[in-house]
Amino acid sequence: MTRGTPAATPAEAKAGSGGGPGGVRLLRPLAYAVLPAEVVLAVLLVGGFRIPAAVWAGVELLVGALLLAEVLAYLRLRRRGLSRREVLAALVPAPVLRIVGHELRIMACLGRWAARRPHGVEGVDGVFPHARDQAALMYGFAFVCVVETVGLSYLLADWPAVHAVVLVLDVYTVLFVLGLHAAAATRPHTLTGEVLRLRQAAHVDVSVPLGLIASVRHDPVFSHERAEGELNLAVGSQTSLTVELAGPIDVPRFFGPPRPVRLIRFHADDARALHRALAPAVTRARTAPSPSPDPLPRA
Repeated sequence: MTRGTPAATPAEAKAGSGGGPGGVRLLRPLAYAVLPAEVVLAVLLVGGFRIPAAVWAGVELLVGALLLAEVLAYLRLRRRGLSRREVLAALVPAPVLRIVGHELRIMACLGRWAARRPHGVEGVDGVFPHARDQAALMYGFAFVCVVETVGLSYLLADWPAVHAVVLVLDVYTVLFVLGLHAAAATRPHTLTGEVLRLRQAAHVDVSVPLGLIASVRHDPVFSHERAEGELNLAVGSQTSLTVELAGPIDVPRFFGPPRPVRLIRFHADDARALHRALAPAVTRARTAPSPSPDPLPRA
């Protein structure tokens, strides 16, 4: 493979086998061309521009044909034996899937927050929240967004179409800001007998094997510079615990491939309690006897 040529994912490889050059692979370029044109026309229509009927009908026809082709491709790939997740990975670009998945997790966290049902805390040894120190900032940001929503509603009252679009966007922005805080509140750090699970909102979820931790210390830090091999999970611009690893672990990124890290800084509402629980757990994990091998069978 030449340098700079992205490797095909397993789902794309399965989708491409036997599908022909003009099949599934042609749908993404068509979507990149047709869907932005649909958005541009919608913005022009809301802005009061007169769009020729032939142009509007042509774009709508292309969008309908694209959706029909996507449905047919989905059914064909499912008949070929791909799972739903593999079909989505073949038809939809990975960045789009990540963005949509993140938005869905944010909205789900709002429901969990209202129901007081934290995520991923069943059967763990310790639960350590980390959202307290950002609450005032997030509530203040949400209040500013509400004020903006009310102000724009009065300013755009004479333009009903524009007012409706902006109102939807503003309400979603308020829900998104509250959802970011809800994600932090409902997805705490957890500790089990073998793994320290570190999370930040709905976009970071890292499992650190306790046996790989070389040292852990209570280390308040209020400024963080980007450095190779480091992961900073700041809350309210601060971290309170630092974990150094004996070897690198791969940490997923929102866009792009995972990156290896050997030092993780993160925050907890009760950092000292997490430090007290983590230090002996790391010691037990590192000194635990390895499982004895099976006895050799007798001749």
